[in-house]
Amino acid sequence: MQFIQAVARYNAEKFDKKTLENDKYAQTHLLPFIGDLSLEQINMNTLWPFIHHRLLSVKNATINRELEVVRCILNLAHKEWQCLDSVPFVRMLKEPPPRVRFLTHSEADRLLLALPHHLQPVIQYALATGCRRGEILNLEWSRVDRRRKVAWLDHGTTKNGAARGIPLNRDAMIALEMSRSRNARWVFTYLNEPMVGIGSAFKKALKRAEINNFRFHDLRHTWASWHVMAGTPLYDLMTLGGWKTMDCVQRYAHLAPEHLATAACRIERVDYSHCS
Repeated sequence: MQFIQAVARYNAEKFDKKTLENDKYAQTHLLPFIGDLSLEQINMNTLWPFIHHRLLSVKNATINRELEVVRCILNLAHKEWQCLDSVPFVRMLKEPPPRVRFLTHSEADRLLLALPHHLQPVIQYALATGCRRGEILNLEWSRVDRRRKVAWLDHGTTKNGAARGIPLNRDAMIALEMSRSRNARWVFTYLNEPMVGIGSAFKKALKRAEINNFRFHDLRHTWASWHVMAGTPLYDLMTLGGWKTMDCVQRYAHLAPEHLATAACRIERVDYSHCS
């Protein structure tokens, strides 16, 4: 089977349609280099021209996401389609440590003051809950239980496809109250319509607040960082943030060295006074 044929079958059978568009984008870069190769011919030698070409314009992390599509197809061909005797080795490129950019509390205050009125509740809600942009902009009032102070995200709106409940603290409840009368269905709106693109207004607010090197997703990093620095255990943070594994929250562990010191002191039971 040629790789281009395997791609067609992969696309037709893929269960998670949310990530299919990203996979198709990766395929547009892969196919000119390995589309005509048989699956047996794919290895690091035949992938190198593709890798070398992509290194001229994108980072290792982007190339790895594209190589992951190759890996996935090869594994399917071997394990499920049974048209490949063994899975060729595909090595991922080395990536720098994950980027963690978060706001100080004073920076967050400056940002909130610099925002246009319709964006203030969105950003406050993001800082209070750690929700992703899509989870916020797609939130409907029918999914908010103000009495129990919980917002429910169904599996179609979360990144990992798992439904979860979001505990709403006081800041989140204030953000919801700021938006309550705008629309009967959608929580966060602009001119009484659901928000679609907020990038331009958000970037202008960052500039007014004199905050550099910051993206919307970094609001989630900010939320997680504040939690860890306030003493929230990493396992609790994983649950609150909807991460499936501890690997995703380990990036924040260094922000709470005092908790490691506390752990180290738990075995201080030996009396050395007799040694003097």
